[in-house]
Amino acid sequence: MSGEHWPTLSPLQTGLRGRCPRCGKGHLFDGFLKIRPSCEVCGLDYSFADPADGPAFFVMMFVCVPAVAFPLWLELAYQPPTWVHLVTTLPLILLTCIPPLQPLKGWLVASQYVHKAEEGRLARPDEPLPPSRT
Repeated sequence: MSGEHWPTLSPLQTGLRGRCPRCGKGHLFDGFLKIRPSCEVCGLDYSFADPADGPAFFVMMFVCVPAVAFPLWLELAYQPPTWVHLVTTLPLILLTCIPPLQPLKGWLVASQYVHKAEEGRLARPDEPLPPSRT
């Protein structure tokens, strides 16, 4: 399958659904956040994928911070007992922070593939460029 041409797929469509960024059919994940070694459909090696802490950062900045506003308001407005926070705040934070992790990780991996993102390295002008992934 190495000579086969693959169309460029949208990182949003493939990544958010947890699909292979090359063929859009294979699965990207083996479990909740563990990336498979390769695609079971087209054979794409996922070793290039390194989203690092990106998904956690986006969840913390755009989901967790607003989710913490509710318990702060609740505490300042009503000063409820601790059990009220356990019943309201804990589920709110868990339900808003954990589910977005996999789609965000899939989107970041698919974006890495589509944009051919690699680890930065210094190269001398006389060195040839490494071969690109196809």
